[in-house]
Amino acid sequence: SLVKLCSGMIEAGKAYVSANKLFVNGIRDLSQQCKKDEMISECLEKCGESLQEIKSHEVSVVSRTQSQCPQFLILRDVRKFKETKKHFDRVREDLEIAQVKNAQAPRNKPHEVEEATGTLSITRKCFRHLALDYVLQINVLQAKKKFEILDAMLSFMHAQYSLFQQGYNLLDEIDPYMKKLAAELDQLVIDSAMEKRDMEHKHATIQQRDFSYDDSKVELFNVDAPNGVVMEGYLFKRASNAFKTWNRRWFSIQNSQLVYQKKLKDSLTVVVEDLRLCSVKPCEDIERRFCFEVVSPTKSCMLQAESEKLRLAWIQAVQASIASAYRESPDYHYVERLDRTASPSVSSIDSANEPRERSMRGESILHRIQCLPGNEYCCDCGQADPRWASINLGILLCIECSGIHRSLGVHCSKVRSLTLDSWEPELLKLMCELGNSVINHIYEGACEEQELPHPIQIGEAEMEPEPETQSDPEDRRELHPGALLYKASQARNLPVMAEALAHGADVNSVNDEDDGKSPLIQAVIGGSLIACEFLLQNAADVNQRDAKGRGPLHHATYLGHTGQVCLFLKRGATQNDGDEDGQDPLSIAVQAANADIVTLLRLAKMNEEMRESEGPFGQPGDTTYLDIFREFSHMASHNPEKLKRRSVHFRHSFR
Repeated sequence: SLVKLCSGMIEAGKAYVSANKLFVNGIRDLSQQCKKDEMISECLEKCGESLQEIKSHEVSVVSRTQSQCPQFLILRDVRKFKETKKHFDRVREDLEIAQVKNAQAPRNKPHEVEEATGTLSITRKCFRHLALDYVLQINVLQAKKKFEILDAMLSFMHAQYSLFQQGYNLLDEIDPYMKKLAAELDQLVIDSAMEKRDMEHKHATIQQRDFSYDDSKVELFNVDAPNGVVMEGYLFKRASNAFKTWNRRWFSIQNSQLVYQKKLKDSLTVVVEDLRLCSVKPCEDIERRFCFEVVSPTKSCMLQAESEKLRLAWIQAVQASIASAYRESPDYHYVERLDRTASPSVSSIDSANEPRERSMRGESILHRIQCLPGNEYCCDCGQADPRWASINLGILLCIECSGIHRSLGVHCSKVRSLTLDSWEPELLKLMCELGNSVINHIYEGACEEQELPHPIQIGEAEMEPEPETQSDPEDRRELHPGALLYKASQARNLPVMAEALAHGADVNSVNDEDDGKSPLIQAVIGGSLIACEFLLQNAADVNQRDAKGRGPLHHATYLGHTGQVCLFLKRGATQNDGDEDGQDPLSIAVQAANADIVTLLRLAKMNEEMRESEGPFGQPGDTTYLDIFREFSHMASHNPEKLKRRSVHFRHSFR
C-alpha cells in the first residue's frame, strides 16, 4: 500500500513539475511582451528566474524520491520469499500425507510398514531443512526492511530539507527587491487612486457641458510641430475611379507632403509629393458639404471635412505648409520638380520620374539605337551623332533633317526626340529592328552608287542587303506590294514590310482570298508585337475587320496575345462590337479563361466610361489604368513568355 501511495505521489510530482514549467515559461513570455514597461518587465524577469531555479530543485527531489522508493525490496526479496513459502507449503502437505500413510500401515504387513516409515523419515527431514530456510528468510527480510525503510525515509526527508533550504536561500536573495517593489506598489496604488479621483472629477465636469462639437478654441494645426505633423485627422476622399466613391481616410500634412493611410499599420500613401507645386481651394459646386480640392500639376484630389471650421482649418494648414516650405527650402529641388511636371515633351505616364533619370534614360535609348549599322550618321545627310528619329520609318535624323521631315506631316514621317521624349518599349524594339542602313538600302536600291548624295563620307556604314526569307519560296520581287506586305506581316519580317510600303503597298488593303484579312491581322496571327507596332505607326486601322467581322483585337484575344491586346487598347481599339457570331473581345477572353486579357479589357472599358463622364476637360485616364497598361507593355516587350496563356480547346472552337 505504501509503495502504491509513493508511486502516485511521484506521478503527481511529475505532473506538477510539468505544469510549473509551463507557468514559468508563461511568465517569461509576458516579460518579453512588457519590455516597454520597465517595472513590470524587471519584476517578471527576476521572479521567473527564481521560480526556474526552484523548479530545477523540485525536479531533483522527484528523481531522488523515485530512486529511493522501496520497490527493489518488493521485486527481489519478497518474490524470493513468496517462492520459498510456496515450496514450504507443498512439503508440509507431503509430510502430513506421509504421517497419515504411516499411521494406516497394518501390523501384519511388515513390507508396507517399512515403506511408510521410510517415506515419513525422508519427508520429515526435507521439511525440517526447508523450515529452517524459510525462517531464515523471514528473519533476514524483517531485518533488511527495518534499516531500508529508515534509510529511505531519512533520504526523503533530506531531499525535502534540501529543497526548502535552497528555496529559502533563493527567495532570501530577492527579498530586498520584493520589499522595494512592495513599497513602490503601495505608492502606485495611491497614485492610481488619485488619478481615478481626478478622472471622475473631470468626467463629472464634462457631463455638465454641452456635447455639441465646438473647435473654436482648439488649435487645429501647428506648422512648427516638433514631430513635423502640421495637421492630421479624418477626411473623406473621392476616388478617381468611374464610380467616384467616397472613402474615409486618416490624412496628415507632414514634410511638405499630403499623405493618408487606411489603417494605423498601413504604409503612407502620398497624395501630393510637394505642396509647393499645388494649390487648395474650397468647392461649393458639388452636392456634398464642407469639400475642398487640392490641385497639383498632374492631378487633383477632392476632400471633405466634418465641419465648416475643419474645412477652413485644413485649407489654412495646406496654405501655411506651402508658405513654410518656401521659407525653409527655396532650392533647386523645386525647380527640378516644376520642370518635371511642366515639360511638354514628357508623356503623362512618365511624369513621375525625375529629370535627371529621364536624361539618363534618354542617353541609354540613344546609345542602343545608334549601335545599329548606319545609325551613327543621319539617314538623309550623313551628319554625325543624330538625336532625332522618324518612328514610322525606323531611321535616325539630325535636327535639320528632322525639321524637314516634320514639315512633311505625320502621314509621311513622325518625328520624335531620342533624348527628350518618352519611349514605349515596343517602339524602342521597333527602332532596333530597322535602322538607317536597312531603310536606305530600300529607298536608294534603284540608284547607282555615283548618283547617291554623300555630303559627308560615312565610310563603311553601308550594309549588305538582308538575306531572302527562306520560309517563302516565292520571289518577293514578283509579288504585288500589297501581297508582299501581307505575307511579310505574318512572317514578322520588318525590312520586307518597309520595302512593301516603300513600293506603295496599302497598309489597310485586304486579302479577299483569305476572309478579307488585313496586314495588321496577319501580324497578329504571326504573333509579332513589333510588326503590329510598325503597321500602326504607318496608319494601319486598328478597328479594320475581316469578312467574319473580327478585328485585330478579336484575333489577338482569341490567340491569347496579351501584349497585342494591350497595344491595340492603347491605340483606341473598340471592344463593343461583336463578330458574325455575336462574340465581342471580352466574351472571347472570358470563354478562354484568360485572366490577363479580361483584366485589360475591363480596365479599358471602365477608363473609357470614366473619361466620358468627366467630359473633355477631365483627366486623361485613371492612374491605376495607366500603371497596369504600362506594366503589361514592359512585360510584353521584355518577358513575353509570361503572357503566353492559351486554350487549345477554345482555339479550335473559335475557328
